[in-house]
Amino acid sequence: MAEIGVSLILVAALVSFAMAFFVMKRATRLGLLAHPNERSSHKVPTPSGGGAGIVAGGTVASLLLVLLIPGIGVPVVFAGLLMAILGYWDDRKPIPPQWRLGAQVLLTGSMLAVLPMDGLATALGLFLPEWALMVGTTLIGVLFINLFNFMDGIDGLAGSEAVTVLLGMTLLAWAGHPDAALHPLFWWMLGVAAATVGFLFLNWPPARLFMGDVGSTWLGLMLGFFAFASISGGWLSAPQWLIMTALFWADSLVTLIRRLLRGEAVWQAHRRHAYQKLARRWNSHRRVTLLAIAINVLVLLPLGYVAAVLPDLGWALAVLVLLALSALCAWAGAGAPLDPEEQAA
Repeated sequence: MAEIGVSLILVAALVSFAMAFFVMKRATRLGLLAHPNERSSHKVPTPSGGGAGIVAGGTVASLLLVLLIPGIGVPVVFAGLLMAILGYWDDRKPIPPQWRLGAQVLLTGSMLAVLPMDGLATALGLFLPEWALMVGTTLIGVLFINLFNFMDGIDGLAGSEAVTVLLGMTLLAWAGHPDAALHPLFWWMLGVAAATVGFLFLNWPPARLFMGDVGSTWLGLMLGFFAFASISGGWLSAPQWLIMTALFWADSLVTLIRRLLRGEAVWQAHRRHAYQKLARRWNSHRRVTLLAIAINVLVLLPLGYVAAVLPDLGWALAVLVLLALSALCAWAGAGAPLDPEEQAA
């Protein structure tokens, strides 16, 4: 298992880089050139859609799961590919929000339908009717897909989040349940991380290529699936996943809530997340991305381990982490109106 898994990881990274490079060189012909506007954080036209590389490499990395557990692997891979196609068309020409959201609900629900709801209910301690649990997990999954997409706004940030979260969660799974390394899902998680690294060679600040919705929505879907599948399998807990992804939850939710309170159309693109405000304040995408990596690795990963060692405190710790990061994001200006200097930037 390990030898095949490592081979798939390496192939996933190479395939991702090759596909992303192909998209970068042909972005104009593909209709994937992102032009600066009042809502963007870049100043020159830049190729987008590079997340297609992550999708290609990540799909290659699913081979073990598809071959060994086709009843789970095939439907999930198929749902992911349809999500990527939806994202690709949205990158080329924006799809009406209601159609995009409806498709995301259908794809997320069909993906989660392959998981045993009874195992998930036991792991979460929520003994609800199966239909209620399915609806709840689907809505959470769709929310995370969109929040992850919202956070793909500066060079390297979304890709670095995916890599650190996936590597962190596989490390926590292996530390708590070494047998997890025998499951093909474990290697798929590592393969998606490797595919994202392949893309990051072109997306690291200053980026030569953007991820686009084709990659961000696919990653959001996959991270949601990995979370629910590993929770259902008993390797990881919901508090651990919430802790490791807390930075994205905090920034996106604080921004979303403040915009809702102002009566704004929250589905419209903007540049008022905390990470965007910090990037303008520091005049650096790299510093913000490195800060996010440091928070994930030096703060959230150890706290995720504490949540495993002291499971009775897991939810309390997750809520405290989310509140603390939310306060920091609010202090940084998440969701606040742009001041005159920011509008001119």
